Amino acid sequence: MYGGSHICATKMEETSLGQYTTQGSITCWRKICPLFEGLGYGSQVVVLYSSIYYIIILAWAFFYLFSSFSSELPWASCRNSWNTATCMEFDRRVVGHLNWTVAGNATSPVREFWERRVLNLTDSPNKLGSVRWELALCLLLSWILCYFCVWKGVKSTGKVVYFTATFPYLMLLVLLVRGLTLPGAIDGIKFYLYPDPARLTDPQVWMDAGTQIFYSYAICIGCLTALGSYNKYDNNCYKDCVYLCLLNSGTSFVAGFAIFSVLGFMAYEQGTDISTVAESGPGLAFIAYPRAVAMMPLPQLWAIFFFIMIILLGLDSEFVGLESLMTAISDMYPSFFLVGHRRKILLIIISAGSFFIGLVMVTEGGLYIFQLFDYYACSGMTLLLFAILQSVCISWVYGADRLYDNIEDMIGYRPLPIIKYCLKYVTPVICTATFVFSLIKFSPLKFNNTFQYPWWGSAVGWWFTLSSTLMVPLWMVYIVSVTPGTLRQRLSILTTPSEDLPMTKAQKNSHLAKQSEQDRPLGDMETPAWDHNLLDRDTGPL
Repeated sequence: MYGGSHICATKMEETSLGQYTTQGSITCWRKICPLFEGLGYGSQVVVLYSSIYYIIILAWAFFYLFSSFSSELPWASCRNSWNTATCMEFDRRVVGHLNWTVAGNATSPVREFWERRVLNLTDSPNKLGSVRWELALCLLLSWILCYFCVWKGVKSTGKVVYFTATFPYLMLLVLLVRGLTLPGAIDGIKFYLYPDPARLTDPQVWMDAGTQIFYSYAICIGCLTALGSYNKYDNNCYKDCVYLCLLNSGTSFVAGFAIFSVLGFMAYEQGTDISTVAESGPGLAFIAYPRAVAMMPLPQLWAIFFFIMIILLGLDSEFVGLESLMTAISDMYPSFFLVGHRRKILLIIISAGSFFIGLVMVTEGGLYIFQLFDYYACSGMTLLLFAILQSVCISWVYGADRLYDNIEDMIGYRPLPIIKYCLKYVTPVICTATFVFSLIKFSPLKFNNTFQYPWWGSAVGWWFTLSSTLMVPLWMVYIVSVTPGTLRQRLSILTTPSEDLPMTKAQKNSHLAKQSEQDRPLGDMETPAWDHNLLDRDTGPL
């Protein structure tokens, strides 16, 4: 119960922060608590890193999608130019099932397609090789689609999201029904519902779970704050967050049935244990599931359905991150970027720059760089640290009761008390314990858990991590040093909310009482100067 409330509380905290201040993920902290503005800078560094590397998955998915339009799936046989002598195909037995012929040095056609056709993977991180031009074109296509999804701000994003967020549910339903009708599906579902309890003692399992939750719910990276800033002031953000948490958790749970039913079928056909066919990371989407699809009747149809779903889900996540980054920068300099076509030009610069940086991940050794981004740049430890600092800032410095006053003023009532207790106590304790535990058990990245990266890999990885996390303390040192007054006066100034924030109901009543005592005219108190409509900023729910 507290776990779900803890996630919902963090989600509500960020969304309401954006809705109340009508600011992106950097300037919202400037309004609420300038001392913690570094949280905004750090979160946007993470968003930039994730946008650069996450879109590589879309490039791979497009490659697989285009390859699915063939008379035979190219990863289903060993009769291709890229296959080796050790490649072993699925062969049909008299009983009618597809079985895998196991040999000591045998490799599957689906793995050879992934490593030798798609990636042409080198044998060492020290050998990046040349750019894979087919993947580069798929990457360019992905960036073009993302650009046109975001180029008009929430006007275009809000329209596109109706399709990209709903159509995958249809694809998921189709794949779920198909998976449940396959032989061996029940074994896969049992494996899904009854995991190995011994794995709970592995700290990496908890870190992976935490990272997945943070990214799945888009918390602590500023996306919710950016999207919330476009809501109307009286939008019920509390109800939105509760419904979204339930929808997200429900979707993840149902998707597990779709995935593990197919893995159960694959284990049944190969006559092996499910744990031997299950993959993690890119291997699940580009090795395990394509191999299962190749075993089905009409494999091209199911492959097309699956990779369209992957592409739409990836586009949805990618352009939300881009919108967050654009909102953060535009809100820092609204008089410049919200005039004419300057916002679109900024988006072109970010997209083009990210595309050229991403080319290093579509080289023959690009997968090594991809895993560095995944492990260090967007690590769970970074997000855990942001969650701790964010919770401390809002709950203890700004004040959980003041946050509740803000939400009550926006939606007309106060959220459940358990949300406040989670913000003040549960979230900091859980995140701090997980963060410390992860630091103690930290181990350097190993590629596919086989060999460690050379020294430069660790150096680049730690640069990714520190370039975002150090934004917080560096900003604190800088802003304290340039603020006039004694140390106590500086801290008081830097932890005091901006005066141009909207008044809550209690503040308005207090102000009215003072005005009545002084017998002065009230004037218009309903149109605060912070309203972005004055700068032609589009507002309204997506």
